[in-house]
Amino acid sequence: MHSVLITGATGYVGGRLLKVLEGEAYPVRCLARHPEFLRPRVAPETEIMKGDLLDRSTLFDALGRVDTAYYLVHSMGSKKGFAEEDRRAAQNFSAVARETGLKRIVYLGGLGSDTELSPHLASRQEVGQILRDSGVPTIEFRCSIIIGSGSLSFEMIRSLVNRLPLMTTPRWTRSRAQPIAIDDVLAYLVAAMELQPFKESAIFEIGGPNPVSYLELMKVYARVEGLRRLIIPVPVLTPRLSSLWLGLVTPLYARVGRKLIDSVRNETLARDACARETFSVRPLGVEAAVRRAIRNEDQELAQTRWSDALSSQGPKTAWAGVQYGSRIVDSRTIEVPVSISRVFKEIQRIGGSRGWHYANWAWSVRGWMDLLMGGAGMRRGRPHPERLLPGNTLDCWRVEAVEKNRLLRLVSEMKMPGRAWLQFETEEVDSRCILRQTAIFDPRGLAGLLYWYALYPAHQFIFRGMLKKIVQAASSRNLK
Repeated sequence: MHSVLITGATGYVGGRLLKVLEGEAYPVRCLARHPEFLRPRVAPETEIMKGDLLDRSTLFDALGRVDTAYYLVHSMGSKKGFAEEDRRAAQNFSAVARETGLKRIVYLGGLGSDTELSPHLASRQEVGQILRDSGVPTIEFRCSIIIGSGSLSFEMIRSLVNRLPLMTTPRWTRSRAQPIAIDDVLAYLVAAMELQPFKESAIFEIGGPNPVSYLELMKVYARVEGLRRLIIPVPVLTPRLSSLWLGLVTPLYARVGRKLIDSVRNETLARDACARETFSVRPLGVEAAVRRAIRNEDQELAQTRWSDALSSQGPKTAWAGVQYGSRIVDSRTIEVPVSISRVFKEIQRIGGSRGWHYANWAWSVRGWMDLLMGGAGMRRGRPHPERLLPGNTLDCWRVEAVEKNRLLRLVSEMKMPGRAWLQFETEEVDSRCILRQTAIFDPRGLAGLLYWYALYPAHQFIFRGMLKKIVQAASSRNLK
């Protein structure tokens, strides 16, 4: 079986490719500048080696005794000089790959004709040329918009559609692209490793079956989510102004948004049919890809540790929660001077006849409001006074996941413009119990955002009080 090196395993495509290869039991090695950030996210068998593509001396050990290397890095987030950084990184990698006898390189670049390339796409294609010039057989895939939960383009689209009932769309939103689902991209990447015979470098243009514009993509997303949006075209809006606009209404940084806009102002279409003739992958259509992205986002929510998501944001704080993809995450932790089992036992007692530890009057008011809107309210109680199982009703919530002495996650069944979860996690750190409480909200359109921000002060009051009361109850000598 092939031994594999992944560069860019902390990125969007690289991280998903890592999980696919681990699931298929390939021997995987990752190159990372900060191995400590990657270690909690990989299987125990996966090898992580510290290295930096801008420092050639750190690459020899990583590329030694490897059959195939995936090159999935680029400097899109750099403030300036991204093309020079990408050039140096590719040159270092190519030189070491040649010296260590690497058998194959697989690279993911960007679509675009030679005469209509943005600086970003020109850099991506230059990197591909450098890798091919190494003498190591290189498969370069070129794609346009990647549709998948968490992808840069998809998050931009869903943020715009969800937040803006009225959208003004500049000219660049009408340029055609060829979107492809992330699962199809991964299928191509894995298939490239097994492609035989293969002794010469090759370029494959990949994309879904439907050439569409960003504007059409936004309409597809709105239709799938059942949202009505009024769209008004505007003749002129420069990439700089557009990027600042995106920075205000989406999770994108302005400089990343500008590079993204520069990349899609001209058509990015797959005009070469070689990929379809060479590989058995048959990409999904646009609407099917959008539906899968939305469905997969829920699965990733269930698998994500929100503490990791919050720590990845750095030390800065944000009023009313941290943006994580399209969701808003509000989390708090507290140290508890008792065992995890006692804390978790008290967590499992919430709701029903015992109430919610704090401000039960507020829960009752919210329950009556829900009843008036046709919801279930707070009258359903709980099936057992001491334990909870997945699928159980709990007043206005339903138990989504339970892991003994570690996690309880509830999903709200109240009527609201969005979806909400409440999660409790316990973990032991240096013989201390740390309790984390996290509220997650996925707003539906502008109404969802207004709902969250209007109720945020009340949520702070209730959730903080609840957390303190759980600690007090777990610490009480009378706990049975």
